Amino acid sequence: MSGARETVLALRGVTFRRNGVEILHGIDLTVREGERWALLGPNGAGKSTILGFCGAQQHPTSGTVEVLGRRLGRVELQSLRRGIGHVNPRHPVRSPLTALEVVLTGISGTIELPMRWCPTMEEIARAEARLHEVGLAARAEAVWPTMSQGERGRALIARALVSEPGLLLLDEPTTGLDVAAREQFLETVDDLARSAPRLTTILVTHHLEELPESTTHAVVIAHGDVVAAGPADEVVTSEIISRAFEHPIEVGASDGRWSARALRTRGRADGTGSAGGAVNPVP
Repeated sequence: MSGARETVLALRGVTFRRNGVEILHGIDLTVREGERWALLGPNGAGKSTILGFCGAQQHPTSGTVEVLGRRLGRVELQSLRRGIGHVNPRHPVRSPLTALEVVLTGISGTIELPMRWCPTMEEIARAEARLHEVGLAARAEAVWPTMSQGERGRALIARALVSEPGLLLLDEPTTGLDVAAREQFLETVDDLARSAPRLTTILVTHHLEELPESTTHAVVIAHGDVVAAGPADEVVTSEIISRAFEHPIEVGASDGRWSARALRTRGRADGTGSAGGAVNPVP
């Protein structure tokens, strides 16, 4: 990416405390327009807290957070959130909305369709176009409870894109998907790199096989600190992932996708320590 690209997200010296416990310790991170970031780390590392800053959902205890050029604490949050798309597989739809109606809630900024709200023809056409982009044009009238998890995931991408955001957040988006649905979802994400090259994305996961091929950068978090951040091929490595997860992990890469497996010790003379045996700690 060109160095002239605008900064979309900037965290400077960010700390966060909850119930008197410091969860993040001086986080620095810069994300620029058109970059496709992965936010990686073990459970409890602080990924969700950082994503909350990215989505303008919470403020840091100290330090500064700027999203889309506006600083948290100095901007009306609801206005800022309209420029941020959010894909969450736990999206709490309760009523039997159609796929098209779910996408339209991305315009209203609500979970359900607001009472007495009537979308314009232009808004309906825009929602239909987003469904077409994610391969769901033929399922526009499908009702949410009857849709597969994979279809729901792609519908949520369409919902996030309908407001034409400058930042797209994907919060463990392949949760609950089988292998085929996961791959279809990741293909949809990869297609965005071609159809919306200036869109910035941040995908949160702790499974390397869930990273799209289009991933350009990665930040690895552990115990509330940044272990490493930068180009994906420099960050998603055996050494860095092992350090973050505190376990010897072998990271592989093939055709633009990553994989990970635990390193095993060789069998000891007494016959123990085979593939199921103890694993040496990371230095």
